[in-house]
Amino acid sequence: ADYLDNGNNKMAIQQADKLLKKHKDLHCAKVLKAIGLQRTGKQDEAYALAQEVAALEPTDDNSLQALTILYREMHRPELVTKLYEAAVKKVPNSEEYHSHLFMAYARVGEYKKMQQAGMALYKIVPKNPYYFWSVMSLIMQSISAQDENLSKTMFLPLAERMVEKMVKEDKIEAEAEVELYYMILERLEKYKEALDVVRGKLGEKLTSELQSRENKCMAMYKKLRRWPECNALARRLLLKNSDDWQFYITYFDSVFQLIDESWTPPAEEEHSLEGEVHCSIEQAVKFIEERITEESKSSRPLRGPYLAKLELIRRLRHRGCNNEYKLGDPEELMFQYFKKFGDKPCCFTDLKVFVDLLPPSQYTKFIRQLLDVIPLTAAAENEVALPGDIKALQQHLCVVQLSRLLGIYHAMEKKQKLAVVRELMLRYRHGLEFGKSCLKTELQFSDYYCLLAVHLLLDLWLEGEEAAVWQCLTLLEEGLSHSPSNAQFKLLLIRIYCRLGAFEPVSELYSSLDAKHIQHDTIGYLLTRYAGSLGHYAAASQSCNFALRFFHSNQKDTSEYIIQAYKYGAFEKIPEFIAFRNRLNSSLHFAQVRTERMLLDLLLEANISASLEESIKSMSLSPEEDDIPWKDLRDNRDLTVLFSWDPKDRDISEEHRKLSLEEETLWLRIRSLTLRLVSGLPTLSHTIQPKNSEKTAENGVSSKIDTIRALLQQLEAAVDSGKKFLEQKIQYPVLGPPPTRMAGFFSNGSCQCQTSLFYLVSDIYELDTNGLEDSAEIQERIGNSFKSLVERLTDLFNKCKGDLIEVRDGTLKTHPNLLENLVFFVETISIALWVLSYCDSVLRPFKSNLQKKKKKKKESSVAMPPVFTHFLDYVTELQTLTSNVIDHIKGLEIILTALKLEELSLKDTLHLQEEKKFTKTVQGKVQSSYHHSVQEIGELLKKRLDTIKKLKI
Repeated sequence: ADYLDNGNNKMAIQQADKLLKKHKDLHCAKVLKAIGLQRTGKQDEAYALAQEVAALEPTDDNSLQALTILYREMHRPELVTKLYEAAVKKVPNSEEYHSHLFMAYARVGEYKKMQQAGMALYKIVPKNPYYFWSVMSLIMQSISAQDENLSKTMFLPLAERMVEKMVKEDKIEAEAEVELYYMILERLEKYKEALDVVRGKLGEKLTSELQSRENKCMAMYKKLRRWPECNALARRLLLKNSDDWQFYITYFDSVFQLIDESWTPPAEEEHSLEGEVHCSIEQAVKFIEERITEESKSSRPLRGPYLAKLELIRRLRHRGCNNEYKLGDPEELMFQYFKKFGDKPCCFTDLKVFVDLLPPSQYTKFIRQLLDVIPLTAAAENEVALPGDIKALQQHLCVVQLSRLLGIYHAMEKKQKLAVVRELMLRYRHGLEFGKSCLKTELQFSDYYCLLAVHLLLDLWLEGEEAAVWQCLTLLEEGLSHSPSNAQFKLLLIRIYCRLGAFEPVSELYSSLDAKHIQHDTIGYLLTRYAGSLGHYAAASQSCNFALRFFHSNQKDTSEYIIQAYKYGAFEKIPEFIAFRNRLNSSLHFAQVRTERMLLDLLLEANISASLEESIKSMSLSPEEDDIPWKDLRDNRDLTVLFSWDPKDRDISEEHRKLSLEEETLWLRIRSLTLRLVSGLPTLSHTIQPKNSEKTAENGVSSKIDTIRALLQQLEAAVDSGKKFLEQKIQYPVLGPPPTRMAGFFSNGSCQCQTSLFYLVSDIYELDTNGLEDSAEIQERIGNSFKSLVERLTDLFNKCKGDLIEVRDGTLKTHPNLLENLVFFVETISIALWVLSYCDSVLRPFKSNLQKKKKKKKESSVAMPPVFTHFLDYVTELQTLTSNVIDHIKGLEIILTALKLEELSLKDTLHLQEEKKFTKTVQGKVQSSYHHSVQEIGELLKKRLDTIKKLKI
């Protein structure tokens, strides 16, 4: 066991063997040996050995624990349940084995059996937790039941009765048990009863979370639409803490609900269960003003009351009341708020929500008013006035962010924008003085200046200023050198490098972000979208692996979380964990990565290091199966991970999200169908007696070709939907979702090529079933397909020609689309070769039959059917084309190596020595990345050329 813990698996196997020589039937030794075998990759041996022990139904703790570990590593949790079922039968009164059995069921989600196991446990040892495990398992049955009616009429009422029994017998002990009762009543929509539980004696146990009782009461009041209670409770909680924003929202919601219902308080008794109720705008205004007066007396400044006033103004305006309640002018209130909180980084995000209260004509005046109160000092007359301390710097930064948000910078012309960029960078470098003592992991105080300058340059780049994008990269790299942990710098660098077609620097940037857990799903798209499409195959493999490892471990990890939740009675978390697991399983990104990963593996290995058939078998792919949950796909991407200070009309909108999801799904459908069509190729190739149709139906091959033809129709339909989608010519914001590769796939002709290749498969299959004698028409059709394919592939190659990086008027311009076209070319030619090898497997037997006939008849010339000539011509032309592309790529390599990146001059900017250094680095990175892409593409094509050479019949 020690050897296994230290990762020395071979020694562990040897030691176990020694033990087994002495004691043949030592179960535990056998299992430990099996763990060693499993970890050294001998899964089958390990499984056989484990089953040998399991068949004996061991009951000693060591063997059981060791087998549990082994089955978990094999990802076979269902075997653990069988193990403990047997152990419990032999030792029926063991609390330990029963609880292990319960947890084993929990791992596989067998809720009904969990309910039974929980009750069996409670019978042996009447402890409350066991009883409530059983109740929770009923709730889980209700959640997982497909039939809503069943869960409302059977599972939940049963769970309710079980808890009521404990309540009546006064056996409720823990807070978790009350939580569970509340959860059942809430799911049964018995809100009144739930409210009584929380407000009653049982509610006193709800102590672990702050305001747990109040929050639950509030939730029930809202469900019951009891606005007086909502209002009174919110009012009471705000008197206790006037900084709790959620209660301001409830307070306002309920006041306006009461006004709309024209509610009046009863004359005699209490207003409501929770005390006094406010039901008029006058009361609300007075209440907020009082909170502000109170705040001025408090020891630390509170933001809540001031923001609540702005919120109230916004709501009143929304209802058409403008100034009758004398709450003041929003502009003046925001100015006062800035004076009070401007030195806090949250000031900008607080005010951002309310800027639409300002009339656009006042924007410039408002910004000037804010600037006037910031203590800045200029060293000389014409120099920029700079802040003297961090407080003033924060205030100034807040104003700059607001200027961007109000669209003041967007309205400027190029010259002004460049002047602002220079000023911001000057302020950025000056601000670094305040952060000299910052640790490497801390951000510099002035980092946002640098980011905002880059945003302005990005505007210029989108307006056609080519040099601006290089300036962006230069400034970001400079920023990153001073603030190596700034994720925003890294994310923006990743996006810009990818847009320029340079993937190499991205891998390192992404890994330094140190993305944790769920982030592989939310920001993983930044990596996986570009790696493969820019020809970095090795990096693409690796980035898919990162993501897949997370998705696969999520299955295992979630079961562990659920088990912990049972152990500690955190019942309300269990449905959340399950929902989390489902959300990840139906993640769009997960489906994309799975599909692209398999296509990539085939691209790199099929018919190179292993045959196409072996590759497909090792992935257990089959054309009939589709494992993507199309109806439930969840877009978990975080599309706002990059900070943006853009006004609403330029920022990413809900519409953009919808369109992006639609585009990603269409593209995924095309890719998934392509993969399934390729996986169908090996199922077709095996020799068939021509003209013997009964046999073909038995062999099941005729149904295989039907599958391929059906998939081909689906692909045609998916391509049509894709084309329709692209007709909308959607432009996402520059920092919004990256577009898919679909547009390139259609415009460069890869799509037509790939579809016609799959049609060719159908023709060759027909030739295979009809034989050579009377199939002149099919042979001619195949010949024509070969010809048009060569033309199409040549067209595709022509779209890859041109310089990848060119220098124009001292500015670099990259052409990532040429790189993407090259990658599509390699993929299309690979599919062409897989189809060719199928063709080859059909024609070879015909050829050898003809040669046998020739020998029999002793004739010197038996006329060769035309299809052989067509085939050989096609192979030769493909070989020539591929050689040409390889030569073209060698040419690109030479150009890229020889490209001397001159000192690029950016007009209108003063290049500091410091900046020059970073500009050089940036251009070097892009150049090296393109060189790397071209090398990897060239290597792969050479391997493909070798496979063509083998295809001479």
